[in-house]
Amino acid sequence: MGKYIAQRLIQLIPILLGITLLSFILMNTAADAIDVMESNTGGIMSEGEKEQLRRELGLDKPLPEQYIMWLAGVLRGDMGESFVSGQPVFSAFISKLPATIYLTVTSILLTILISIPLGILSAVKQNRPLDYLIRFLSFIGNSLPNFFVSLLLIYFFSLKLKLLPVMGSAGGWKSVILPTLTLALSMSSKYTRQVRATVLEELNKDYVLGARARGIKENRILVFSVLRASMLTIMTLLALSVGSLLGGTAIVESIFMWDGVGKMAVDAIAMRDYPVIQVYVIWMAVIYVCVNLFTDIIYHYLDPRIRLGQERA
Repeated sequence: MGKYIAQRLIQLIPILLGITLLSFILMNTAADAIDVMESNTGGIMSEGEKEQLRRELGLDKPLPEQYIMWLAGVLRGDMGESFVSGQPVFSAFISKLPATIYLTVTSILLTILISIPLGILSAVKQNRPLDYLIRFLSFIGNSLPNFFVSLLLIYFFSLKLKLLPVMGSAGGWKSVILPTLTLALSMSSKYTRQVRATVLEELNKDYVLGARARGIKENRILVFSVLRASMLTIMTLLALSVGSLLGGTAIVESIFMWDGVGKMAVDAIAMRDYPVIQVYVIWMAVIYVCVNLFTDIIYHYLDPRIRLGQERA
């Protein structure tokens, strides 16, 4: 297992370097950093002052040299300063991360509690009224965009019933309920159908028919055989969801004024704060690389066919 993880880590290093190089080139060719800083601060600098600032920041050097200097700073934890606030980007990013992690954990837990039981129930009750009802509700939930669901939840639970705060995190644990519901309803609608399809596929396999013929109880077959075989697909879906949520769901965080990395990225794009955007791109790349590595390890553990194939190779 250790050798397999080491090989996967080595393979992921070129991917991360390629993403950082591409994002650096795009950010540096999009606009002149000094002009952006001047417009954000509202001041007026002379050409001499601009040239001096370029020399201080190393922007007068060739692009490859700038990239190497920037990458060396990233590896040291120095990701530059914000064009807007002038504060270190890394510390600002770290301060936003706990809010996004909190929202990610609550959304994933609620998604699991909704989608897996409903998906299994829909598969067991295939082509019955309950199955049709679950499929219809999941179709409706999958069709509604997040921003529309969030507005509906705000209208009913905040404006009409006055049970939950509209936005921000000042309301304590109540503040996370609406953004969590918005994300979980969307993901559950999609994953319920995926879980149903996976469980149906497993129920039609020969080992299930053999277990039934031996008189094993249906619930035991479902829990210890079918659900375990379906975990590969379920884990893949959840891993991808964790990656997207940790990246910050920009629309939901912006609507509910949830002070996470998604909202930070939206604000940075609006103000052309390129150092913050670069940090966000790196974060997204690292998250998806780590999620893919974690998923591969889970595959390696859950599916003996993968281990046997690697041993033969």
